[in-house]
Parts: sequence; C-alpha cells; structure tokens
Amino acid sequence: MKVRMTADSTCDLSPELLRKYDIGIAPLSVIIDGKVYHDGVDVTPRDIFRASDAGKSVRTAAVNTYEYREFFTEQLKTCDQLVHVCISSEFSTCYNDATEAARQFENVYVVDSRNLSTGSGLLVLEGSELAAKGTAGQEIAETLTGRTGLVDASFVVHTIDYLRRGGRCSGLEALGAKMLHIRPCIVVRDGKMHPGEKYRGRYEHYLKHYIADTLAEDSTIDFNRVFITHSPSEEGLVRFAIDTVKSYGLFREVLETMAGCTVCTHCGPDTLGILFMRKEKK
Repeated sequence: MKVRMTADSTCDLSPELLRKYDIGIAPLSVIIDGKVYHDGVDVTPRDIFRASDAGKSVRTAAVNTYEYREFFTEQLKTCDQLVHVCISSEFSTCYNDATEAARQFENVYVVDSRNLSTGSGLLVLEGSELAAKGTAGQEIAETLTGRTGLVDASFVVHTIDYLRRGGRCSGLEALGAKMLHIRPCIVVRDGKMHPGEKYRGRYEHYLKHYIADTLAEDSTIDFNRVFITHSPSEEGLVRFAIDTVKSYGLFREVLETMAGCTVCTHCGPDTLGILFMRKEKK
C-alpha cells in the first residue's frame, strides 16, 4: 500500500524536498488586480512585491472544493491513500474545503496543521517518514493532528507595510514602527498569529536576539530538524541567520526554504522565520 503526502502550497517546502519525499502540492490562488494566478506556478513572491509596491490590489484565495476534488483524483492515480496537510483553519477555508472534497473519497485524510509555512511543512515531512515505514493513511493523519501543538513557528518582519496593507495593523502602528525601526516578531500559537517580541536595529543585531530568544528553552526542542524560512531577502541576512543557528550546534538538519506567495503577501521582503518541533509544549 502506497501512501502519499500532499499539502497546500502554503507549506513552503523547497522543490528539492518535494521531489525527495514525493509530495504533491495544491496551489492557492493569488489575485492581482482581479487577475487570478496560482502560487508557485505562474506567480512568485517577487511578482507580489512589484505589484504591491505599484499600488495594485494583491490578495490570496483558498483552494476551493472543486479544485481539491480534482487534485485528489489526480494524485490517487499513483498511490493508494492520501494524507493532505492544510494551512491552519484559522487563516483560510482550505481545511474546510479539503475536508468537504475528501468526503467523495474513502482513502483521503485531511489534517488541519494549525500552522502555516514550514510550520505545516514540518508535519508534512513527518508524515512522509511515517508513510515510508508503511504506516496507513488514517494513522498518519491522527498522529500528525496530535502533534500540531508541538510546532514552534515564528517570523521576524523587516517592514510593517505589508501587514498594514493586509489590515493586520493600523496606519498609526505602522508609522510608529517605521520611525523607531521596529522589527516585530509574529508567533503562531493555537492556530493563530500573535504578536511576539519587538526588535530594533540592523539584521545582525535583531536576528541575533531573535534566534537567542527562540532557542532559549532548548530542553523541550526536538533537534531533528529546523527550518530557516524567508521571503526574498538580502543575501547577508539569510546567511547570518543560518550561520547563527548552526553555531548553537543543536539541530541535526538545518534546512533553508523560500516562503511562498501567501506569507510574502502579508509579510513582505526580508521576513525570516525559525521553525522546528518540540518534544513537549513549552
């Protein structure tokens, strides 16, 4: 019996990881001034930035029930069961739409990741490893659902402009943040985004403190892998973050991935996150 993992494009796994683990991707829609594109297919984060900076309307839309049904049907041509991981149901209707589509099948299991980006991707990879061991689809889905609360996901945002455009902060807050050079941290907890620490200064300064804060409670961290996930960014920023995380000597696998259009639409350029699993909740 072959079980395949699939996920929304919001999982932000690299093409190399998708090939390695044979993961199928259902792309969300990106709508720019009324024209529909598909995340990672015919639109990129840099396209998002150019359009947004030009004053165009940019928004994302969930994979709908019909699209999921077509996607599941195509994926099942080469496997026996599917386990599909969705972006948190608090952020999108993807989970509800995928669940509705899965009712047409007896061998499709849908997981609400309660997360986004490689916070979801971590669960997808764990599911792939379980599938490789011969675990059945329903058991994989139940295991992943039980582990959603162990994902530690956070991002530091370089500019607050994109959060303002998306209605996630007021114009006054954005003005104050720009004047004070504040780099806000966003933490994903209980399926929702919450404000974290606020950092200031150049990337060498704020990333050093962000990483130290994030990895401070290392007694509960699962050291198997960590993702450093970022939007299109200054090369030095990403290199500095990778080198700093590696200098701790904690993780067996340090993976770099580029954030997709969904994260980039709301967070903008030079956003960077550290994402990993914990053995138990903090």
